[in-house]
Amino acid sequence: MEQFNRIELKGNVGNAKISAVGSGRVANFSLATNYMYKSRSGDAVIETTWFNVVAWEGREIQNIDRIKVGATVSLTGRVRNYKYTPSDGGEERQGYEVLATKLSVEGQD
Repeated sequence: MEQFNRIELKGNVGNAKISAVGSGRVANFSLATNYMYKSRSGDAVIETTWFNVVAWEGREIQNIDRIKVGATVSLTGRVRNYKYTPSDGGEERQGYEVLATKLSVEGQD
């Protein structure tokens, strides 16, 4: 049985932070996607889902400086989970993020 973990997203950047790590750079940003449907009463409903994204600059991800608030981004990647303990010393929690493997910012090839 073949198994795979792949996600494709297109949405708008909510916040973005670009950091230097060693000799490379990484962008951590939130991405909002919208799904529109009609309710039973016929009203339009927009459902917004937020994703946390990590994108390492490289061959398939270039010029990460264009990842700014409001920019439209298309990406392919995989979902991964992580565990963390809140800074207030609370119970260990689990989170999810998208690790981008290919990314383009609208207007950029």
